[in-house]
Amino acid sequence: QVQLVDSGGGLVQAGGSLRLSCAASGRTFSRYGMGWFRQAPGKEREFVVVISWRGDRTYYADSVKGRFTIDRDNAKNTVYLQMNSLKPEDTAVYYCAARLWELGSLRPSDYDYWGQGTQVTVSS
Repeated sequence: QVQLVDSGGGLVQAGGSLRLSCAASGRTFSRYGMGWFRQAPGKEREFVVVISWRGDRTYYADSVKGRFTIDRDNAKNTVYLQMNSLKPEDTAVYYCAARLWELGSLRPSDYDYWGQGTQVTVSS
């Protein structure tokens, strides 16, 4: 059993930065591929980025490539999402997710556990 707690969201102007955190409980965090997803009002949850359980492989959505960076600290049971050059279209609730597999997946249905979400709002 893994519990995920998302934090770090907030209100920021376009061009600004935020760093999201996802803290996981449990001793087996290093066995989980992780992902970040986001969901804007009236839209489906969409993939943002995934990372392997060792942190050596990542895969980004084209919409965030070059602006967002994911990393993880298995000693702290935490995965991070650094978001730079934020745009109004990045406004959404951001969720982290854990999958008992080497690498995260682009499909939300492949994940075993989800955080509660953290709101990111980017003003123009």
